Amino acid sequence: MQKRRLGRSDLVVTPLCLGTMTYGQQTGQSEAFAILDRAVGFGIDFIDTAEMYPVPPKRETQGATETIVGDWLAARGRRNQVVLATKVCGRGTNDWFRDDGAPTRLTRAQIFEAVEKSLRRLRTDHIDLYQIHWPDRVVSDWGTMPTRFKPFVPAADETAVEETAAAFAELIAAGKIRHFGLSNDSPYGLMRFIAAAEAGVGPRPVSVQNAYSLVNRTWEGGLAEIALREEIGLLPYSPLAQGYLTGKYRNGALPANSRKALFNRLQRYEKPHADAAIGAYVDLAHRFGADPVTFAVAFAMNQPTVASVIIGPSGEGQLASNLAAAEFTWTEDMQAAADDLHQRFGNPCP
Repeated sequence: MQKRRLGRSDLVVTPLCLGTMTYGQQTGQSEAFAILDRAVGFGIDFIDTAEMYPVPPKRETQGATETIVGDWLAARGRRNQVVLATKVCGRGTNDWFRDDGAPTRLTRAQIFEAVEKSLRRLRTDHIDLYQIHWPDRVVSDWGTMPTRFKPFVPAADETAVEETAAAFAELIAAGKIRHFGLSNDSPYGLMRFIAAAEAGVGPRPVSVQNAYSLVNRTWEGGLAEIALREEIGLLPYSPLAQGYLTGKYRNGALPANSRKALFNRLQRYEKPHADAAIGAYVDLAHRFGADPVTFAVAFAMNQPTVASVIIGPSGEGQLASNLAAAEFTWTEDMQAAADDLHQRFGNPCP
């Protein structure tokens, strides 16, 4: 795999990144170790996790994913061979992340507490890419790139971008993190952090981790131009639309041990017209003689501004079709056909 640079940083990563959000709940430690072994053995050198994981978030399991990843890094002696990314929670109401039971905010104190806990769980002295999982500010919709704007009232206690950015600068100076990124953010949020950095407050973000797939290309509506001009890498998550683009849920199917069967939290991909769009993309992959998984991941890998696509298999058996995207030839005809369906369906799953 030809590596790609993250933004203007010195981080150079593989175009596939291993996501870990199921480890510690849907995926047990032994299976997680098998996935990590095989993915890194294939050549992937980029691992992404978060203090919130595993999902769905629960008091009883919070932090288990980072612990599993940290145990694997220690057991295999791989820490210096991978780029390690994790995330701090944005504005939230859950009271189990912070020692004082406070709701999560992106204040200096909370960021410092979060990073120390992540370092301990990951069994490392530094994090290569530390990301804001979602904004502190009130936003129009989760993911902050809706197809229709929903009015909102900003909260009186929103943490200033400058305070958050300054905290990240302190962590870089202390050697606890190397680089800074955003996630689930909008053009407004990205430009605010870039502006702060240009004013001398905080580091420049090197990446944005947003949902991006055949059924959600909202990134292209405003963020892509910023990313291109400002040299920011996109780290797409859910390239398979949380499994829908595999085709496994077609015609009402509900596979045992699937995320939908276990947790029923996939409403983002069950909106009006989503089923027709998903079916059309699965059929398109078959038309080109491709596995729908490989086709969907390859689509994301071959779009402008994409740095590394986050794949998140919950079992080792799901890896092969994901990894095959690294060797898949994405053609102009495939792009044209995908664009044609996008013109028809738009973004049914923002």
